[in-house]
Amino acid sequence: MATTAAAMAATSVVVLDRGNNTTCTINLHGATVVSWRVNNQEQLFVSKLASFDGKKAIRGGIPFVFPQFGAWSFGPQHGFARITRWHLERPPDRLHNGDVEAIFSLMDNDFTRSIWNYQFRITYRLILREKELHFHIGVYNPSKELSFTFNMLLHTYLKVPDVRRCQITGLQGCHFIDKTRENALYQEGREVVTVNEWTDRIYQHTPQEHVITNVVSGRKMRLHKYNFPDTVIWNPWIDRSREMSDFGDDEFPNMLCVEAGNVTSPVILLPGTAFEASQILQTYFTLPAIQVSLYYKFIQLEKQSNQLPTIRLESYCPPPYSNSNSLLCMLSDHHRGEC
Repeated sequence: MATTAAAMAATSVVVLDRGNNTTCTINLHGATVVSWRVNNQEQLFVSKLASFDGKKAIRGGIPFVFPQFGAWSFGPQHGFARITRWHLERPPDRLHNGDVEAIFSLMDNDFTRSIWNYQFRITYRLILREKELHFHIGVYNPSKELSFTFNMLLHTYLKVPDVRRCQITGLQGCHFIDKTRENALYQEGREVVTVNEWTDRIYQHTPQEHVITNVVSGRKMRLHKYNFPDTVIWNPWIDRSREMSDFGDDEFPNMLCVEAGNVTSPVILLPGTAFEASQILQTYFTLPAIQVSLYYKFIQLEKQSNQLPTIRLESYCPPPYSNSNSLLCMLSDHHRGEC
């Protein structure tokens, strides 16, 4: 029995390994991304009390919300996709550029039809790059007669050293539903959004990109999304943390949910049609202006001498990026001093 249980546990997770201690781990229960490590630094928050019993949703990582967001009169909150075992459609495979991809799928079955009596097929393609994690989602309606509507959202839990120091861009001017104030509708006036209390907001018609500052090791996280018009910002704070059995009372300062999805206006999928959406998470570090200035002076010296001067690379890029590839990382993102 113990051997069988161990074998089941071993096959319940899929690991994408790009090398250089950059990995992504997906639990087939809900196709939940439970770990994303870049240069051995964990980017996602998973509660120390999270349940991995194959029944409850996993508290943390990136759960897959479908076909309902929030409370549901027909079934479990946030739908059934995050509590259903997914199928590994294509095992991890290394691409020509060194990236690693895997494809997961979920189809209607007896359990889903007992709650929501529609045919569907979801494909979920994950690609692990050097400092990025790509999510490509396709939802297909194979029925010849019935349309259906659905919500969908990637419930991303970011790991942060102190949520009160984080800033979120790209929300100014957007209307939002504040679930902490009886679903009242407001308009965001701040250029950057901060979290200093219980926060549960559905921002509507948000731009394709958000940047979250002061995540792991003081870095930034860029979230780029396609066909996800809404962005949910959530942190349970002190009192709500105590109400959740699978969340530690003291864990709220170390997590921030920034969730891309279709929430306020459900997607209508006609018979025989498909819907696609995607998200990219990118971790990066913005060099201080003085270091960027030093960098360009260095490039000028290189052009003049046609050879590299002897310098300390640590002056240009902080650990763990202060190595022989430091200057290359600084050339990324259109020379904006990001690595």
